[in-house]
Amino acid sequence: MFCKASLFTVALALVASASPVIQEEGIRIDLPKRASLTKADGTFDHDQAIIQTFKTFNKHRQNLINLEANRGKEAFNEGAEIKAFAALPEHLAKRQSDTLTDQQEEEWTGPISIGSNNQKFTIDFDTGSSDLWVPNAKSCSTCNGKHTYSSSASSTSKTESGTFKIEYGDGSTVSGPVFQDTVTVAGVKATSQTFSAVTTLSDMFSGDPADGILGLAFQDISNLNAAPFIQNAFAKKAISSESFAFKLASSGSSLYIGGSDKTKYTGSVEFHKVTNGGFWQATGAEATVNGKSAGSGFDTIIDSGTTIMYGPPAAIKTFYKSVPGAKLFDSQNGYYSFSCDSIPEVAFSWGGKSWTITADNFNLGETEQGSGQCVGALAGQDLGLGDNVWLLGDSFMKNVYTVFDFGQNAVGFAALA
Repeated sequence: MFCKASLFTVALALVASASPVIQEEGIRIDLPKRASLTKADGTFDHDQAIIQTFKTFNKHRQNLINLEANRGKEAFNEGAEIKAFAALPEHLAKRQSDTLTDQQEEEWTGPISIGSNNQKFTIDFDTGSSDLWVPNAKSCSTCNGKHTYSSSASSTSKTESGTFKIEYGDGSTVSGPVFQDTVTVAGVKATSQTFSAVTTLSDMFSGDPADGILGLAFQDISNLNAAPFIQNAFAKKAISSESFAFKLASSGSSLYIGGSDKTKYTGSVEFHKVTNGGFWQATGAEATVNGKSAGSGFDTIIDSGTTIMYGPPAAIKTFYKSVPGAKLFDSQNGYYSFSCDSIPEVAFSWGGKSWTITADNFNLGETEQGSGQCVGALAGQDLGLGDNVWLLGDSFMKNVYTVFDFGQNAVGFAALA
């Protein structure tokens, strides 16, 4: 069992995205800073971390449902299974449904527009999903405060058959009809882009700065079974490279469409083939603690829509045996703690360079003020993705420049400039 963390009111430090920057290969979109899971007093935001875990669990549960519908269970990783829907504990569901000023948001957001009349939205760019959805202007009673899409206001809008639906951890859903229209991200136009304009919006998005989500993974896990934005833009010759890249950091974060931003990294990009057609999943990973192996031979899914990192509980238990003084802090949710005076040096590799996670990115804060015990950004959680699959969120991505390349079917890492 775990002790409920104290709730503190903090300011949401999100700034408006800057104008796109056009370069030789593609275009860069500057992104605001994502809030961390560390409170202003330096303690771990336990409640918000649990909420995020439930969001992540149900997002990838839906991905597996989509993957089975699109390709069949033979496309699953070994040991992967569609688990029962996970509902938040009642007190956290209530917190999530309230519009609270202390909620720390979990997205890397930027602007897009849809339609012939350039209807504007603030969007979460997510490499862990594959669909685009925004609120519907016609009939969405739960979309208060959001920008909404009006199909009748766009001369390029086309209604498609079918419906879109995703369940979330508070028991509510995002669902609505399906459309095609021109979607523009920083001047890159993808015509006839399939998306949903949802008529029901989960309470989990009530205090969220994003209007919707733009998924950047593969079509195989698309609920709409439609080409994601990057692939569609490349097919329509709106970009010359079927790739995109992220720099995620406390400042200077950006998404680059149509290649990689050479001003953001040094040296070459170390690419690794993606083995699962739905996810940005690379094989043959090794984790080290203070230079010594703490697990090897596992797969990793790179997910910008998740803050922390997850692995199978048994593998993560083994990992923390390599961390001096580590102990299980929250058995239900798989969080471990260690001495704040001895934060481990954690790194991942895929047969090439070793990519180190900084102490600031691995340490989520004290369990409580004065405890001297800090929580690690790697949790043991069975997300149903497979027996040997870990999920690396931005606790890892903030330490590297990450390139996602549909053309090479590969994900790559480079040293930050």
